[in-house]
Amino acid sequence: MTRSNGQPPAPPPEAPDAPDAGADVLGIEIDCLLEAVFRRWGYDFRNYSRAHVRRRLLHRMELSGMPSIPAMMHHALTEREFFGSLLAALSINVTEMFRDPPFYRALREEIVPRLRTWPFVKIWHAGCATGEEVYSMAIVLREAGLEGRARIYATDFNPEALRQARDGIYPLDAIRNYTRNYQAAGGEASFSDYYTARYDSALLDRALREHVVFSEHNLVTDGVFGEMHLIFCRNVLIYFNAQLQARALDLFHDSLCPGGFLCLGTKESMQFCGHPQAFEQVLPGQKIFRRKLAHGMPEGAEP
Repeated sequence: MTRSNGQPPAPPPEAPDAPDAGADVLGIEIDCLLEAVFRRWGYDFRNYSRAHVRRRLLHRMELSGMPSIPAMMHHALTEREFFGSLLAALSINVTEMFRDPPFYRALREEIVPRLRTWPFVKIWHAGCATGEEVYSMAIVLREAGLEGRARIYATDFNPEALRQARDGIYPLDAIRNYTRNYQAAGGEASFSDYYTARYDSALLDRALREHVVFSEHNLVTDGVFGEMHLIFCRNVLIYFNAQLQARALDLFHDSLCPGGFLCLGTKESMQFCGHPQAFEQVLPGQKIFRRKLAHGMPEGAEP
C-alpha cells in the first residue's frame, strides 16, 4: 500500500524499552552478592567462572536453609561466621595426593633432574587448598635427595584450608587411593612410610613440613611471589574466567626465573597468557611449561 503521494508509509515508532522478561534475575542477585562480599571483606570472586559460583552458592543456600540469595547477602555482610562458610563454599578444594599419576611420573623423570642444576630450589604451590599436592611434592623431593636444598611455598586465600594443610591430617579412607596414585607415579618406597594411622585418620610425617612455608595469598588480588624455579597451579584456572586466567598467568610469568617451570591441570592452557612467546611446552601430553632462558644464558644459571 502507498500513500496518495506515491511514497511508502513511514515505519511505526519504536516502542519504549520494556523490561526483559528473560532477564536472569538470579544472575543479577549473584552479581550483587559478589560485589557486596568484595566491598565488605575484600575477597573478590567477581571473575570466577559463573557456572562454578552459581552452583556453589545455590548449594550453600540449600544447606543454610536460606530462602534466597539476597537473604544470604544480608547474613554474609553482617555475620563473620556465616561469611566464613560462604568463603569455604567458594573455595576450590578438590584435590588429592599424587593426583594425576602420569603427571607426577613426568615430574620425577623429566623435571626433577633439571631442578638439580640449581643450587637451591624454590617451589610455589599457588592455590594449595588443603595441601595434598604439597605433601606429594615434598615426598618427590625427599626421594630425589633434594629435600635439604629446596623450599616449598604453599599458598591459598582460605585460612581454614591452610590450617588443614598445616595439620596434614587426612581421612584414612582416602589413603588407599593415595597409595595407588603414589605407586603409579613411580614412588620409590612404601607409601605407609609417610604417615601414621590413628583411628580413622592418617597423620603425615611431620618432617615433610620442615621445608614448607604455608601462607595466605590470593591470586585475584595479590602480587608476584618471589623468584620461583617451579610453580604449581593445577586445576585452579578452570574456575576463573578469561580475564582472571590472564591475570594469574601473567603473575606466574613474573614470578618464575628464566628456565623455571609452570605446571597446570590437564584441562588448563596458556591461552590467555599475555606472554605466550616466553614459554615452551616441555612434554607433549603434560601441561608443563618452561619459561625460556634469556639469550645466551646457560642451563642452571641464576637470573
